[in-house]
Amino acid sequence: MVVREWERVLVYRDGGFERELDPGAHQVRRWRRRVVRVTIRPQQVVVPLQEVVTGDGLQVRVSLAAVTRVAAPRTWHEAVEGPEGFVYTALQVALREAVTSRTLEELLAERAQVPDELLPAVAASAAGVGMAVDAAVLRDVVVPAEVRRAATDLATARAQGLAALERARSEVAATRALANAAKLVDAHPGLLQLRTLQAVEAGGATVVLSADPSGRRVGSQAGEVG
Repeated sequence: MVVREWERVLVYRDGGFERELDPGAHQVRRWRRRVVRVTIRPQQVVVPLQEVVTGDGLQVRVSLAAVTRVAAPRTWHEAVEGPEGFVYTALQVALREAVTSRTLEELLAERAQVPDELLPAVAASAAGVGMAVDAAVLRDVVVPAEVRRAATDLATARAQGLAALERARSEVAATRALANAAKLVDAHPGLLQLRTLQAVEAGGATVVLSADPSGRRVGSQAGEVG
């Protein structure tokens, strides 16, 4: 008898366990014996969407995927009928407990941590039927439509608030700049004439020179030429 790398063979004689065969070639007398081939390759178990109530009373739908394998072939064959079903139930219960112990915000924030809690929770149940759960991942978290709309409205309100705050900051900065310019002109009147000469050099404007009561000629920007 040849046992392949991904399987183990259990040998029973007269209904009693005799030995377990590892990969390789073996000589087994078939008289009064029965052999059972057990595949030990990992397999995927999917817990489809389950409706669960979170710790803050919101109903969500969650799904889970896990990788399981046969760790103890003899226990897997002898302990229970349908050991995969026992592991599936353990995963389902552990998933529900992990969700109900969190608020929706915590669940979404700690989504990657939930599977880490599931593995120790189902380890004992899986070992009792000769199996092991090597990995798990939270596939989907579906929140109610009204919660999604509320989250969208909140995000929109935050964005609008930030935009309004930025506009207010810009207006304050512009007002402060104008106030500072006015103070400079009051303190240094020559700056206004210098700004007038800059406008003349730049072009595109009409400059009117007029005399003030002291007899000096003052430049001012009258307006743009169309």
